[in-house]
Parts: sequence; structure tokens; C-alpha cells
Amino acid sequence: MGKHSHMNTSAAIKILHTRLTDEDVERFRDEARMIARLKHRHIVRVLDFGVEDKIPFLVMDHAPNGTLRDRHARGSVLPKALILLYVQQVAAALQYAHDQKIIHRDIKPENILIGSNNEILLSDFGIAVIGESSRDQRKNKYDVAGSIAYMAPEQIQGHPHRNSDQYALGVIVYEWLCGTRPFNGPYLEVAIQHERALPTPLYKRNPSISPDIEQVVMIALAKDPQRRFRSIQAFANALEQACK
Repeated sequence: MGKHSHMNTSAAIKILHTRLTDEDVERFRDEARMIARLKHRHIVRVLDFGVEDKIPFLVMDHAPNGTLRDRHARGSVLPKALILLYVQQVAAALQYAHDQKIIHRDIKPENILIGSNNEILLSDFGIAVIGESSRDQRKNKYDVAGSIAYMAPEQIQGHPHRNSDQYALGVIVYEWLCGTRPFNGPYLEVAIQHERALPTPLYKRNPSISPDIEQVVMIALAKDPQRRFRSIQAFANALEQACK
């Protein structure tokens, strides 16, 4: 937490646990400038950024009500109406970012914040990439930016696509519908499952899930990004139709 010395307003200061080389400092600044240009009612604003002693930081609006992970603990099954409310707001933010040619790369409940009016605010655009920028090279194909539990196969392979964000949101919806993610286990095992394994059908985990909802979620979780919905907004719209 921080406070603006003149305006007396609160802000969140995110300090990344990495040290940048001189070359990486410019990459960080370029990435941070791009993120700071995002202006959307469901995206946390970046107010400032900088590097202190090779350590990068971002100054952002403070979201006072925590994250969706705080609000809904692991294992929670959410009502469909609430899931739709969340998905519509997250999808609106992501569609705007995708239209600006920006991929989030780390969609997960911990990065979905709750604002002062209980609105959804998507945070940490580009943070996974910035945090990775100090690495000289990937040690192996699974040394990638993002959170493996929600990561699309093509992102694991080092080729993130805008539909990688759709896949991650699909994993979250799957989790909210039945109380567990499609793949669980150690890091490497989960990475391989994302690439090769089919998720357990939702109806086997929650028999109340309709075939229409099942189909929509499974399209979002397709291994090939081209086989997912054409856009994140199309996914949200299809889910809304399926829930009616």
C-alpha cells in the first residue's frame, strides 16, 4: 500500500521479485508504457512505473475488496448467474485489451480484483512477461511466463495467442462450475495434461451442468487456439446463451 503525498489517495505498489539488466530495463519500460495505456472500466489503472536499483515496480489503483480467490475459496461451486456476471466483465476487459493487440497471459482468480463498488477489475497485464524479462533464455519448454494451472497449451510451448486468455478463462469457469480445475498435480504433470489430456467432462463432476454449458466450456478449452471461439467476447456471449 502507498499514498500519494499531495493528493492523499491510496495506491498499490507492485514490486517485482527480479533484477533487470540494463537491456531489460528498456524492455520493461516499453511493456509498462503499453500496459499504462489501457483505459477500461474493468482494468486496474497503472498510474506510474519505474526501476529502483534494477528492481522494477508499478504503481496502480488500489482495489479495496481483494480478489475473486479471496471471495471464493478453492473448491467453491458458484451459481451460474454469478459466474456470468464475472465472465461478462472479465471478457469485456480482455476484448478491449485484445483489440489493442495486448494479451494478458496470466488470467487466474488471484488477478481478478474487486473494486469499491463490487465491480470486477482485471489486474497484472503483462506482469508475467515483465517478470520473465530478466531471464537470458528459457531453460526448457515449460519455463514460461504465467500460472501453469490456467495456461493454454500454445502458451506453454512459448507461442501465446489472444485465445490463450480465453483458455485460461475457460479453466476458471470450469473450476467455478464444479469446484475443481480440469487438471491438478505437480507443475510438470499439469503442463503435460494441458498439452495432451482431455478434461474430465463437467457433467461427471457436477450432474446439474447442462450439455449446452458443457459444450461452450469445452470449446474454450480446445487444445488448438483456432478451434476456440473467435474472440473472448464470443465465448462470453455463448456462455450466456447456454445458461438461459
